[in-house]
Amino acid sequence: MENVRMPYTAPRHRLRWWTELPLIAVVYVAYSAGRLLARGDVTTAVDHGMAILRAEKALHLNAEHPLNRLFTKTPALGIPADFAYASLHYLVTPAILVWLFRRRPARYRAARTWLMLSTLLGLVGFTLLPTCPPRLLDAGQGFVDTMAQFSSYGWWGGEASAPRGMGAMTNQYAAMPSLHVGWALWCGVMLWRHGRTPLLKVLGVAYPLLTTLVVMGTANHYFLDAAAGVAVMCVGALLTRPAMRLADRVRTRFTSAPSGSSGSKSTIVSGGCETSAGERIPGQRTTSAGADDSTTAAAR
Repeated sequence: MENVRMPYTAPRHRLRWWTELPLIAVVYVAYSAGRLLARGDVTTAVDHGMAILRAEKALHLNAEHPLNRLFTKTPALGIPADFAYASLHYLVTPAILVWLFRRRPARYRAARTWLMLSTLLGLVGFTLLPTCPPRLLDAGQGFVDTMAQFSSYGWWGGEASAPRGMGAMTNQYAAMPSLHVGWALWCGVMLWRHGRTPLLKVLGVAYPLLTTLVVMGTANHYFLDAAAGVAVMCVGALLTRPAMRLADRVRTRFTSAPSGSSGSKSTIVSGGCETSAGERIPGQRTTSAGADDSTTAAAR
């Protein structure tokens, strides 16, 4: 992502948390509702999942099987991975948004716009390409659902990372692209670019890499899902500058007062009024007047 030019420009007006919070909430609710509405039929989703798996095997990119076997046979890896999959996605991203808003306000607007655009692009992917994750394929494919296997250790049930009894509130076939990986990449870029300590920069590199291993090892995503998540973030980064310019134009059009011959205002402070000799505008400093009088007397 170092080659992607991010438009880190200062906002033209000060952003307020009471306007930012509803905006983010609206986008997230629209995204969540869109995921539910984008449910395709199971047969199509399974076909897409099998096609991805065949393509990966042909390209020797099938890293999901060995990782999934490792996580399944080693609870010391599988259980923390399940906790990471079920929680970090929803904790780290908002935390970094708040950190940017408070500590890097000049960078916040572009970062927020990039994240939102990429999330909406991911929703397009869910709609056009419903995909069955590895864990929901036929058992003969060799995948084990670690979230279901270790569900007694956490709050999630056997239906993705949703809390028990709320599986119907999530779309289990929204696997392509992986926004777990996409959002983790966004977090990593923010930490790398704006973190001022070596630890934050190390976390910026480690977090997206760890997330990629987790989503594959828990059998929630294919490697190509992760690659698609990266691609979505790259496209979102390229669209951020045009989107911000468009938003500025719209804001200017709706907030600027209509101009007219009678409504135009003078840029002169006095508004076209003149004062007589020796008369002062109320509140005007007298030192300059005294200096002018002494200068006039000296000229005489």
